Amino acid sequence: MAKRTLLSWSSGKDSAWALYQLQQNPEVEVVGLFTTINNAFERVAMHGVRLELLHQQAQAAGLPLHLIEIPNPCSHEEYAAAMQTFVNSARQDRIECFAFGDLFLEDVRQYREDRLTGTGITPIFPLWGIPTDRLAREMIAGGLKAVITCTDPRQLPEHFAGRFYDAELLASLPKGVDPCGEYGEFHSFAFAGPMFHYAIDLTVGETVQRDGFLFTDLLPSVV
Repeated sequence: MAKRTLLSWSSGKDSAWALYQLQQNPEVEVVGLFTTINNAFERVAMHGVRLELLHQQAQAAGLPLHLIEIPNPCSHEEYAAAMQTFVNSARQDRIECFAFGDLFLEDVRQYREDRLTGTGITPIFPLWGIPTDRLAREMIAGGLKAVITCTDPRQLPEHFAGRFYDAELLASLPKGVDPCGEYGEFHSFAFAGPMFHYAIDLTVGETVQRDGFLFTDLLPSVV
C-alpha cells in the first residue's frame, strides 16, 4: 500500500521536480504540501513568493497546502517548535513520510533525519545524489518552467534576478555556481511543468534588496 506522504514545498524548481518524481512512484501517495511562511510578510521564507501564488501552485498540483507560520526574525528554537507541532499534527493524520527536494548537502539531510527520528515519520529524498548539472538539464528538458525569485549578490551577479530558469541561464552561470543553486546562490518559483495540471499565470515585478539578498516580486495575473 502506498505510503501517505507530505512534500516539503519551497515553491521552487527542486520541490516541483521532487513532486514529479514522487507522482511516478507507486509506493508513495503524495497527499499534501507543507511550507514555512514568514508571518510578518505572508511570503515563503527565503524565496519571497507571495502566499497567493503558493496557493495557486497547490491548486495546479491538485493538492492541499499546509502552512507553517514562523516569526520574523525566527530563532532556531522557534523554528524547531513550529515544526514539531506540525509533525505531531501530521502523525494524527496518519502521515507516514515527509519528502524533501534536497540534492547533496549532507548537513541539511542529517538535520531533517534527526528531527524526524522517533516520530514515526520517515524522511525520503527523491532527488538525492543526482548530479546537479544533469538534474538541471533534465528538469528543463522535461518541461519545468521557473523564474529566479531570490539571488545572493555575493555569489551571483544582479542581472540574474528575475530571469527564467532555462538553458540560456545555465550556460551563463559563473564558474563555481551550482546549476541548481544548492549552495544558496539563487531560489526560484516553478510555474509550469508535468507536476501541474496547468501553468500558473504571473508577471515578473520589480527587484529589491533586503537583508543582503535580491528579491524579485512575482505578481499573480489578474483574472
